[in-house]
Amino acid sequence: MSQVSADQSKAFDVSLGLVLKIAVPMTIAYLSTPIVGITDTFVIGQLGDPALLGGIAVGAILFDLLFSSFNFLRSGSTGLTAQAYGAQDDVEIGAVLLRFCMTAVILGLLLLALREPFLQLGLAFMEPSPEVAQATETYFLIRILAAPFTFLNFAILGWVLGLGRAGTGLLLQTMLNGLNIGLSLLLVLVYDWGVAGAAWATFTAELVTAFAGVGLILAQARATSHSGQWPSRARLFDASRFKAMFGLNRDIMIRSFCLVFAFAYFTAQGAQSGDVVLAANAILMNFFFVAGYFLDGFATAAEQLVGRAVGARWRPAYDRTLWLTVVWGFILSGFLTAVMLVFGPAFIDTMTTSEDVRLHAGDYLIWAALTPLAGVLAFQMDGVFIGATWSRDMRNMMLLSLGLYLLTLHSFSDLWGNHALWIALLVFLGARGLSLSVISIPRARQTFSG
Repeated sequence: MSQVSADQSKAFDVSLGLVLKIAVPMTIAYLSTPIVGITDTFVIGQLGDPALLGGIAVGAILFDLLFSSFNFLRSGSTGLTAQAYGAQDDVEIGAVLLRFCMTAVILGLLLLALREPFLQLGLAFMEPSPEVAQATETYFLIRILAAPFTFLNFAILGWVLGLGRAGTGLLLQTMLNGLNIGLSLLLVLVYDWGVAGAAWATFTAELVTAFAGVGLILAQARATSHSGQWPSRARLFDASRFKAMFGLNRDIMIRSFCLVFAFAYFTAQGAQSGDVVLAANAILMNFFFVAGYFLDGFATAAEQLVGRAVGARWRPAYDRTLWLTVVWGFILSGFLTAVMLVFGPAFIDTMTTSEDVRLHAGDYLIWAALTPLAGVLAFQMDGVFIGATWSRDMRNMMLLSLGLYLLTLHSFSDLWGNHALWIALLVFLGARGLSLSVISIPRARQTFSG
């Protein structure tokens, strides 16, 4: 009876309004992210030097590969904070914040110390021309200085999302991306700093946002803690909690690396089919990436509300969150698929003037349009598993899905060519979502019966 009473004391209702309160602001925040890359490409493109544009492109790829591997600082922080919030453990909420912030700064400084080997390894892998390599080096060595602040921003964003404060998350992301865009326009087009200007813009935006974030979370941490006290040193450095945190971070890091590898492999395989197919695939992948930014809003809502339900040991909130985020995720993904099928040809024509590229992109449009429907469960179940911190299963199902992706591709590539590549991507997305959905049933039973 005591367990039931404790659960009911922490009970909370999950409504569509609560889900949208988190999903809508974060969707807006996520959609602002690609605008930064578009702006950098635009301002450097105005300088008229292809090598500089290539340097930005290669540098952006290197940072995507590098920083996405550390995205566990955001995801892990969200899951553990949400669980502490659901358990009404104010001291642990503060402890999670401090643990992740310390880890973020240490990892950022370590990355700074290893910046030269990372740069040389990346250039060896990409094999750019000497001119592009020089521009990449300039961009990389400046932007990498922001690593401690970038990782700190990951941890802070995860913490505020774990508390369900999506408005604060939107504010921080808007500040970060807005400063980045404004400074890039100023430093490159007005002060003519070239590639270095774009890099310094990113550094400054990360620095300012980190300081602003620290100020906000200090105020919010005081408001959250009923006792007004920070966790003791013993609580902060509790070995079992650090072990759980690092285990969670390790699994999410492996999962993220596999995801990045899958998309990098997709690009590499497309390149083997020639420049026209590579360009067509690159245009069509924008459909999936944009859809992902929309679906990530509901996934973020699942992270916070599932984590809170697990912390409270309140199964009705878990079930309701799962139902609402999955159903509305499918509704949104179906709408996105329809939009892509109707307006996709016009978008393709806008993106390129090459008739060959337009023709090939049109041939594969159906597959790109299906990616939101194939991937919606993967997005939503990722959110569920991150919130519940079922990271080992998430890692294992990612490895399984990656294996099916590679098997499908190499089994049918000779027969179907680039169509096989897109079908393999759909298999990869679908397998992740379905496998996680199946395994979530016993995991939920185990979690809420304890």
